[in-house]
Parts: sequence; C-alpha cells; structure tokens
Amino acid sequence: MTATQDRAAGLREQLVAWRRHLHMHPEVGFHEHETAAYIEAELQKMPGLTVTRPTATSVLAVLKGGQPGRTVLLRADIDALPIHEENRFEFASTRPGVMHACGHDGHTAILLGVAKLLSEHPGTVPGEVRMIFQHAEEIGPGGAEELVMETPLMDGVDVVTGLHLNSQLPAGVVAVKAGAFMAAPDTIELTIRGKGGHGAHPEETVDPIAVGAQVVTNLQHVVSRMVAAQDALVVSVTKFVSGTTHNVIPDSAELMGTVRTFDPALRERAPQLIERVVGGICAAHGAEYDLRYDFGYRPLINTDWVAAQLREVALDVVGEDRFREAKPTMGGEDFSAYLEKAPGAYFNVGAGSDEADSRWPHHHPRFTIDETSLETGVQMLHAAALRLAQPQNEPA
Repeated sequence: MTATQDRAAGLREQLVAWRRHLHMHPEVGFHEHETAAYIEAELQKMPGLTVTRPTATSVLAVLKGGQPGRTVLLRADIDALPIHEENRFEFASTRPGVMHACGHDGHTAILLGVAKLLSEHPGTVPGEVRMIFQHAEEIGPGGAEELVMETPLMDGVDVVTGLHLNSQLPAGVVAVKAGAFMAAPDTIELTIRGKGGHGAHPEETVDPIAVGAQVVTNLQHVVSRMVAAQDALVVSVTKFVSGTTHNVIPDSAELMGTVRTFDPALRERAPQLIERVVGGICAAHGAEYDLRYDFGYRPLINTDWVAAQLREVALDVVGEDRFREAKPTMGGEDFSAYLEKAPGAYFNVGAGSDEADSRWPHHHPRFTIDETSLETGVQMLHAAALRLAQPQNEPA
C-alpha cells in the first residue's frame, strides 16, 4: 500500500459521513446554500487552505504548495436533481422531490478528502492546487460557465481535472480516455400549429398530432440518412403533449427533445438538418411550426497528454486489473467549460456493486453508490493533483 493509499484508507469513516450528510440534505442547482455553507465549514477546519466563495453557492479552497510547480484545478460538482428518492436508507434525502441521483454527494466528499490530505503535508505539494466545489452542473447554462466567465477562477490555471462516479462500472475501477469523452447536450423545442376540429371529421382539420408523429419518426432519418454512419449523433424526442379529450382534434402539439454530438462541425449542421425535416413535413400537411434550438454544454474533449498522465496515475493507484479504457458517452457535462481555458481531462471511478445495490442508472430514483468508491476517488484525485503539478510533467 502506497502512502497515499494508506492515508486515504484512514479517511474511510469521514468520507462516508460527509457523503451521507450531503445525501440527506440535497439542493438543486443555483440553490445550494446549505450545501455550500457545510462545505465551507468543513474546509475551514483544515489548516493551510484559503477558502472563498466565488459565487453564492460555490466554494473554492486554495493550497499553495511548498515546492515549485504548476497550478492545478480540481473540480467537484455539488448540486442534486429534482427527483423523489425511492431508497429507504437511514440517510435518504430529507427533502421530498430532491435527491443526489448522480453521485455529486460522493464527488464532494472525495474532494473534501483530497483537501484534507493536501492540507496535512503542504510542504510536499508542488505548485498550487485549487479545489472548486461547483454549483449547478445539472442545470443550464451551468455553474462551470458562470465560474469561468464571471470569476477569476481560471486565471493562471495550467491544467484541470475531475472525476465522475459511475454506477455502471464495478466499484474501484478507474476509466480514462483521451479525446472525445462526453457529448454536447443540445435541446429542441417544437410547436406544431394546425387547425382543430371534430374528431369525426379530420378532413376539416390540420391534425397536429398526426403531423407531429411523422416528425418524430422522420427525425431519425437525420441520424440514419443525412449523417455519415461513423459520426455519432443522437436525436431523441422526449416530450409530446397535445389534445384534451377523445373527440377533439387539437389546434397544436408541443414537442421537446435532445440532440447529442461530439463533432463541432456536425453540431453546427444539426439545427439545419432538423429544421429541413420539420419544415418539409409541416408544409406537406398545411401546418405551421415554431422551432427553437438551444445549444447546451460543449462536448467534453479530453486533452491527450493529460489523459495519458491520468492513465499512468490509475495504473499506479489501482493497477492494470482495475484500469479500463473509457468509452465515450452521449451524456453531457459542463466540465467542458474549464477545457476552453486550460488543458485537462475528466475520468470515471466505478461505483457499482451488487452488495451495495448500486447498479441503478444515474438519474434514477433508486440511484446510489458503493461507498468504497470514495476511497478510490480520493486516491486517484490526490495522486493526479501531485503528478499534474510537477513542472517536469509537461506535454511532449
């Protein structure tokens, strides 16, 4: 066992306590006032940290090391989701309709653990380590964008990293990938305006439900017939609302969906391709439409040399048998905002196990984590901070 692993093992009970407190008191994005106050209070107990509040619901801890080195930013997101928890834990959410269903309570506990380890031996730390406990990852425009654009958080940052607990990976596994890792999550909102009337006389109407159904079906032609097969694209209609009763054809239908891409050029083309399909179908049936396309977070593209460093860290920390080459996912992450300002990489730590009943998917009301993953997360993020801060670890 390495010194870092030994010290992280000594934090097991504290990591669980932090995570469970946060799990019991979840708050959604831009409302994490109690969460931020709790994090700030815990950080204030650690010597050598400068603790500030860049925004009303985010917390920054800075440790200036005792050796020359680079400035590294470590990030944990702290917000919860508007989901009613179905778990029956003694530490289940105490707020109806709000829960940590994506592991952010674990991310926060992990970064608190890293802060504690760094603060205990600041003289051995190279450079400067900034630890941002970020608000509002789950809600656009995202807390990362606010921190990057409206605060000096990224001034002088040389490299950035962070992790996500993943219930679909076995607990203790670490997965790293260079290049495209997470997609850009964009949103479409469509209103189809027809002509309502009696359900017995559809010939006298322009049925927005029938038109909308064709739109839903034909949008998949954007994926299968307008884009090269090797270019990743997802178009999912996730909301379709229309009508009030069985014998009335309504005047309008409202649809909503998501578009996911990795390639910036394809992302720019997607609105035109979608509107071509929507416009053609509506024109063919005499309907009108309003289409809104909102660009969400940028795709998360890991910097190759940083990912290579994290791979080496993972092999040191968990060994080859628990290392995985991560697969890209069409999920989105506002960590991408930091990568607009500095090189960096994001990675996964497995948190799924049958013993902890923690293989439920993210954003599910039964979601939870195997808490042994917290220790792995601390080991990884602490070791990554020390390696990335070393001045000799420059890109080739």
